[in-house]
Amino acid sequence: MAAMKTIPYPRKVLALIFFISLFNYIDRQVLYAVFPLLKADLRLSDTELGFLASSFMIVYMCFAPFVGYFGDRVRRPLIIGVSAVFWSVSTLLSGMVRNYGQLILTRSAVGVGEAGYGTVSPSYLAEWFPGEKRGRIMALYALAIPVGSAIGYLLGGFLGQNYGWRNAFYIVAVPGMLLGALALFFKETPEKTERCEPVALKSYKALFTNRTYLLVAVSQAIGTFSVGGLAAWMPSYFVRNFEVSVARAGFLFGLVTVLAGVAGNFTGGWAADWLRKYTKRAYFIVGYSSFFLSVPFGVAAVLTGSLNMCLGLLFFAEFFVFMHSGPYHAAIVETVPVNMRSMAFALDIFIIHAFGDAVSPFLVGIVSDAAGLPVAIFFAVIYLVLGGATSVLAGEAYEKDFPGPPGQGRGLRARAEA
Repeated sequence: MAAMKTIPYPRKVLALIFFISLFNYIDRQVLYAVFPLLKADLRLSDTELGFLASSFMIVYMCFAPFVGYFGDRVRRPLIIGVSAVFWSVSTLLSGMVRNYGQLILTRSAVGVGEAGYGTVSPSYLAEWFPGEKRGRIMALYALAIPVGSAIGYLLGGFLGQNYGWRNAFYIVAVPGMLLGALALFFKETPEKTERCEPVALKSYKALFTNRTYLLVAVSQAIGTFSVGGLAAWMPSYFVRNFEVSVARAGFLFGLVTVLAGVAGNFTGGWAADWLRKYTKRAYFIVGYSSFFLSVPFGVAAVLTGSLNMCLGLLFFAEFFVFMHSGPYHAAIVETVPVNMRSMAFALDIFIIHAFGDAVSPFLVGIVSDAAGLPVAIFFAVIYLVLGGATSVLAGEAYEKDFPGPPGQGRGLRARAEA
């Protein structure tokens, strides 16, 4: 007990948010791991299975702005805790369904809970740390995406195979409920408690005049588009081009993605905080470097005829593209005032998914049918060049619209109050 009391409060917040984020993605991805079992037990078509993922994403991105409004007005640990309990209970109920309609309902409810959490947690976590550490802190936050996704696939497959798909849902739901209950007792940040004055609904239009914020969101959407397309189609690419089994293809891609995600997130966050000592454009330098450096490795991965060489090149392509995640979360906190940050992240969630991974698997599939899968993946990788260009523009906009030392959304606040 004495040791626990010596842990600084921000680190307790970091640990809580990281583990809730981890189970956020575990609960999300466990569904895909038990697809074959669901298909056999509930007699579902591939189209019906695919719509389970789509229903979650549609609800997730559409509900986020609604939560964002209340996230700027209500104590955020309350929203985080209630959201985590809600999606965990929905995951638990997914194991009790008797038909496809009930499963659609429960998975859509998971989207509601995760939208509530994803909208308020980044700003809540970032505000507990000074600006010079936020790149690394937000990189740790983003680290839960590849790690949680991988655990979700592995844990879901193991539990589903050995204990049944219903028990898989039951088991992974429990930690989220416990962590959500714990979050209810956490404090709001001093920054929001002392400085936050609720803004009128019409004041949120200032987000649409914040060029830096919008360009960051567009850049993230481009990265999400490409990563989402690769996640959907690279295992099939391995099967078709290197004649490996479906199981091995999924394992290899998952392993490369986890390793690249961990290394890329850490490197991007550290590099941004280090560069921030020398230039206020640090987040954006890491951002456009992330996009531009990933392209040649991704292109080379498609062109090589060796599986091992493809895996190595793909690791570096994903390593670089993951580097922008932490710095760009920190950039949103940097350029948006505290009383608008929940809505800012809500709108960001909508943009990156609506124009990213909600459409990329489908569009890559269309190009694949017309010209072949290698060509489709090639264009998905080349598209990242546009993310580099928008990142350069974001850095220029930040330099012009937020003069002086790195601040807390002063330019946007001034426009909102005008």
